[in-house]
Amino acid sequence: MRTVRVGLIGLGTVGSGVVEILNRHRDDFRRRSGVDVELAMFADRNTQRFADLGLAPERCVTDAQAVIDDPSIDVVIELIGGTGVAREVVLAALGAGKSVVTANKALLASNGEEVMAAAEANGVDILFEASVGGGIPIIGPLKHSLTSNEIQTVMGIVNGTTNYMLTRMAEDGLDYETALAEAQAKGFAEADPTADVDGLDAAAKIAILSSIAFNSRVVMSQVPAEGIRGLAPEDIAYAREMGYTIKLLAIARRAENGIDVRVHPTMITSTHPLASVNGVYNAIYVVGDAVGETMFFGEGAGSLPAASAVVGDVIEVARRIQSTCAPIVGCTCTEKLAVRDISELETEYYVRLAVADQPGVLAAVATVFGEHGVSISSVLQKRAEGGLAQIVYVTHVALEANVRSALAEIEALDVVETVAAVIRVEEL
Repeated sequence: MRTVRVGLIGLGTVGSGVVEILNRHRDDFRRRSGVDVELAMFADRNTQRFADLGLAPERCVTDAQAVIDDPSIDVVIELIGGTGVAREVVLAALGAGKSVVTANKALLASNGEEVMAAAEANGVDILFEASVGGGIPIIGPLKHSLTSNEIQTVMGIVNGTTNYMLTRMAEDGLDYETALAEAQAKGFAEADPTADVDGLDAAAKIAILSSIAFNSRVVMSQVPAEGIRGLAPEDIAYAREMGYTIKLLAIARRAENGIDVRVHPTMITSTHPLASVNGVYNAIYVVGDAVGETMFFGEGAGSLPAASAVVGDVIEVARRIQSTCAPIVGCTCTEKLAVRDISELETEYYVRLAVADQPGVLAAVATVFGEHGVSISSVLQKRAEGGLAQIVYVTHVALEANVRSALAEIEALDVVETVAAVIRVEEL
């Protein structure tokens, strides 16, 4: 049994978890997996991390290139994050003939084609299970276990920060600002929460999942993303009254003329399994033509959950090296499916209006919807203060472009104060 030597670049939250897991289970991996994996070199610009993790000084460097240039290193783990230095590190490692394991969702969602091409050109692996869903196995199942299926849908709750906030808003009536402050105090949200609360993190993840599920390249810039900043406690309460739960969903579906990919707050029936996924947990729901409906659930972030996915990839690469096999599964984006514009989406809509509390309002609004081909399924009227009333409409399935044009006209009506909320409804 040869020893597979690994260089770890980036000793932050996930990197420290990788060190812990490999130190704890190295002997187990020898017995169970038939591979001996050694963390041989470490690189980080923060030298204090070397001491905090008890690493031998002679194995530690501040220059990532030193790890890449070491001929004894077989595998490089990149845990820097982002698309700047991390991209250079990954491409350099692949160019040096070393397989790479990464948790870098931003890199794969923006530069996946470039990275995959570099791996193929150099006959090495690029594995990235931890880039989506933390410790939840989803990349591997899509590439291996479910490859006999034509995937119809992949969607889910892929951001723990926003799911925690929505859970607190639903269960305890917190408003957005209070829920965010609590998430930051508990360490679930960053000081700058933009990537989470604006849906950008989820957009990167669904771009990766879409590319694999539909064998067609989807990049993050093609994914329309709406976050949760505009959600109010009353929207969550009204949804519950109608039998729905609001979740920030990343959604990708196969359509007749391409792929439907998007991220936004979504109302789903409260009896669906995704509706009961609360707190910082993630869940990814996959529908295949042969397997039917499946759901993958677990912790989507954190040191050890994410590190478990990283180490799993390392063991997979080590097995290949041990048995002198060719790379396992490279780029699968062999089709060229169009990513549909969100204006082509057809679904149901929840619309909340603040209107003048006077006769004729319902008829005026209904007339505009009808002129734009939008049919109303139900209406819920709530009296408010200050001469205003809250009216909630749920439409039948309608075209996004028609709904948006109708709402622009409705907002201009004298009797309408504002279009307070628009939330898409998915009948799963």
